[in-house]
Amino acid sequence: MCFRGTEVVPGQRFPYFSAGCECDYGMAGTEAVGDTVGFGTDSVSFFCEHHPVEAQTPQPRRLVVRVLKYLGIGMLALVLAVVVTARVALHAKPGVGKEPPAGYASTELLYLAYATGQLKTVDRDIPLPDSIEFREGVEYGKGGDVPLQLDLYLPKDLTGPTPVLMLVHGGGWSKGHRSDYRYYCIKFAERGYVVATVSYRLKKDALFPAAVEDTKCAVRWMRANAESFGGDPERIAMIGGSAGGHLAMMAGYSSDDKELEGTGGNAEMSSRVQAVVNLYGPVDVTTPYGRTHETVTSYLGKSYDEAPELYERCSPLHYVTDDDAPTLILHGTIDELVPISQAELLDEALEKVGVAHEYYPLEGWPHTMDVAQVVNDYCFERMLEFLEKHLGKK
Repeated sequence: MCFRGTEVVPGQRFPYFSAGCECDYGMAGTEAVGDTVGFGTDSVSFFCEHHPVEAQTPQPRRLVVRVLKYLGIGMLALVLAVVVTARVALHAKPGVGKEPPAGYASTELLYLAYATGQLKTVDRDIPLPDSIEFREGVEYGKGGDVPLQLDLYLPKDLTGPTPVLMLVHGGGWSKGHRSDYRYYCIKFAERGYVVATVSYRLKKDALFPAAVEDTKCAVRWMRANAESFGGDPERIAMIGGSAGGHLAMMAGYSSDDKELEGTGGNAEMSSRVQAVVNLYGPVDVTTPYGRTHETVTSYLGKSYDEAPELYERCSPLHYVTDDDAPTLILHGTIDELVPISQAELLDEALEKVGVAHEYYPLEGWPHTMDVAQVVNDYCFERMLEFLEKHLGKK
């Protein structure tokens, strides 16, 4: 949303929970201030890039100001009680081993819970443990003339070939950085996995299918080099959120499409992966959601009416076949950016062709829901269980 009326302190950070913009420009986002603490977000901040920074107000703060202005301090306790009641009243569907954390009846209540300290967020800048080796900026290929890089997080006590997890950040194919997934990378490496987080060409450098080609190039590089640092080249999983979820699915389902391989390097290697984790990613952009969403249309460079086949090529659903990688789907039911109907389409398609998959709709949680510590903990446990099941023991 456009957060106006209060001075913003440069560098001030707020988590991003699928906050669109109330102005005509749609997506929020500026890299000048307010970097998000989210994972794979479709905005890098709580601010609208189309309005002056000094005239914008962070949403959680704005909501509290509204509460105080219209209800008065004396009513704040009652409002907080409503937040708690609304959250507890949501009965989430059971997951593996335990139920998901209770969500919220609306994103507004979630923002208020964050602003008043009820909802804790993850610390994406956690320190690197001594048990993990960090290799930054490893070049895995070329996207045209652009060097493509990834970061490696390697457990120092590896004793044999270990499954490899490759994480792909989000940001609407236009923003974000591989370091956005530092938190997950460290947590997975602490559990004994070889972990990589991947950068790819953003749409300012190249439109679709460049990001897909780069992601698949990263898989080929990993298959060619994994053994040199203890990874198993035949046990690779792709994990991504939002736009990164889309790219993870494209890598997982389109390995038979040679036109999407690109020319980045290691052409003799396969880009096939053995597992996919999709957190709230777009699945079918031929739907009304994809045809009209500015983030999608600007990434493709043409309208649906101009090039319907382009929208089909960009849809992971188009590539689903019975030999695809097992898939884990995690998606919030109040996601206003990528509707949960996208996850439902994938669930139905994988079920129809018989691909092993698990689907967890999280009741009352929005886009980039794993910014919240309690949701992150839940998603992390589901991912660990899924990865061990389909990649085997470390």
